[in-house]
Amino acid sequence: MTESTPASGTVKAPQQRYWEDLVTDDELHSTGITITEAHLVNWAGLTGDIVQFHINDDYAASTPFGERIAHGPLTLSISLGLVTQLGYFGNVVAWLGLDEVRATRPIVIGDTIYARAVVREARTTSKPENGVWTIDYSTVNQRDEVVMTFTSSFLVRRR
Repeated sequence: MTESTPASGTVKAPQQRYWEDLVTDDELHSTGITITEAHLVNWAGLTGDIVQFHINDDYAASTPFGERIAHGPLTLSISLGLVTQLGYFGNVVAWLGLDEVRATRPIVIGDTIYARAVVREARTTSKPENGVWTIDYSTVNQRDEVVMTFTSSFLVRRR
């Protein structure tokens, strides 16, 4: 083995995160993603959510938005995914639900969105191996305007 070759058996992996790693009022901020036509077309095809103001330029031009807008559930899913990429959800046992979803501004092709998540509550459960995180999400665009908010809860393994 030469000096430039790493030692055999070296493993690089994301750090394991558990319920104890987030407490009430902790904040997570994601990187961004620019919404493209491919996002809208693929989401419509995947889900069957084929609504004209998402996929038809001519129709969308006649709406109050004046152009195609992203699907609300697409925005929600991307927001969840952006926060998941931060590495805190590897020990989630179950997704418990979604509440208080509000789409506050349209997202158009070319907008870049970011997700911010604040732990509303980190509580224990009756089973000592699990805890619950309730997290408030805010999705913002490149102008720092809130485009969506929602709350989601997760059952998470404890150490």
